[in-house]
Amino acid sequence: MKKYATAFLCALLALALCGVAVAETVYVTIADAQGQLVMVNAAIDVTDVDADGALTINDALYAAHEAAYEGGAEAGYAAADAGYGLSISKLWGEENGGSYGYYLNDASAYSLADPVSEGDYLNAFVYTDLEAWSDQYCTFGYREVLADSGANIKLTLNMMTFDADWNPVSMPVEGAIITIDGEDTDYVTDAEGNVQFTLDAAGDHLISARSDSAILVPPVCIVTVK
Repeated sequence: MKKYATAFLCALLALALCGVAVAETVYVTIADAQGQLVMVNAAIDVTDVDADGALTINDALYAAHEAAYEGGAEAGYAAADAGYGLSISKLWGEENGGSYGYYLNDASAYSLADPVSEGDYLNAFVYTDLEAWSDQYCTFGYREVLADSGANIKLTLNMMTFDADWNPVSMPVEGAIITIDGEDTDYVTDAEGNVQFTLDAAGDHLISARSDSAILVPPVCIVTVK
């Protein structure tokens, strides 16, 4: 076993020295031009599609479209150099002049050339407000929660934004309506962004949120009820 392990590590080292990126699994979520979730935490095997010697956000989004968009990446995804780095020019079939957002592990990414690693979470979305670009990226903080049937579940919804000096900050989202498996509920976040609810049915449930007073990029949390 030691011989096989050593051989495997040597092979990985050789690939790295040769500038060949090893495939990684990245979990991708995409919201389309209507603000609807079309991909949720999908496990995507990312390879170096653009042959730049690194696994990047561009590679991950290309692979996600290859896996799930009708017609593949050729029909649904495109990227181009916009003068300040590689940028999205088409996402989930939508070409809107460059109004797209993407976050890696809930942090705003600089460009599509940012590297991705095994187990990363990538969220990409098409802006629905093409005038003020007011779509707010939000997160519950947890991607997955395991709960007993009928148990109290507490989540906190925060939006990711910037302060006056353009430093990233998070702020609670008040008054957001919680959706469960795509349906509105009576659960609403309080002033601190907190919400509590219960689930009875066993299995996986998609928790998200929307607002009547703001445009929220739909946050994602999968609650698995035992």
